Amino acid sequence: MSTARDNVLGRVRKALGKRERDVAGVAAAEAIIAGHAQGPRPRHTGDRIERFTQRARDMESTVEHIADRTVIPTAVARYLDGLQLPPALSAQKSHAGVCWPEFAALDWAGAGLAIEARPTTGGDRLGITGAFCAIAETGTMVILTGADTPTATALLPDTHVAVVSAERIVDGMEDAFALMRRERGALPRAVNLISGPSRTGDIEQTIVLGAHGPFRVHILVV
Repeated sequence: MSTARDNVLGRVRKALGKRERDVAGVAAAEAIIAGHAQGPRPRHTGDRIERFTQRARDMESTVEHIADRTVIPTAVARYLDGLQLPPALSAQKSHAGVCWPEFAALDWAGAGLAIEARPTTGGDRLGITGAFCAIAETGTMVILTGADTPTATALLPDTHVAVVSAERIVDGMEDAFALMRRERGALPRAVNLISGPSRTGDIEQTIVLGAHGPFRVHILVV
């Protein structure tokens, strides 16, 4: 009896010792990452949100600032109604589309929109997503893969509307990846950095929007 008890306690002590070593190892690794010297970075002055707004517009995104999440449906409908498109592209003003689950409870119908919280099937004209964070230096949105964040919602529809929290706008890409490490621990399967609509200049060096994804990106900064 005593031998069996000693064996069990020995295994417990061994497991606890391994756990303590693992915790210490993680802490040491985090200290190394936190203390890692970064390369030269530009000096930023002024308001971070304004800088993100300007850089996003430089990347051919449109940006609107809104007071809170409850007005997202109204803002989306206003944006769609204001699109000036030729008759051949009128279908891209569709008021039907998909959104991430976090926006499912918003009053889409009240704004005249038919929005479903599901992954896109590839034929949807409108996709509404959130963002993990945004980068002021480049006007970039950072979208991570996950069960509740289907990235195809951002990458496949003609129009991508992204909701960005002003509190989640960081200065540079280094800050975005540091935020991922702090909040997620490990990087997800994919990290998508989105700076404006899809584009290409492969043919005669002429920039064409919507070549591999959305024709337009509209950002709502909350």
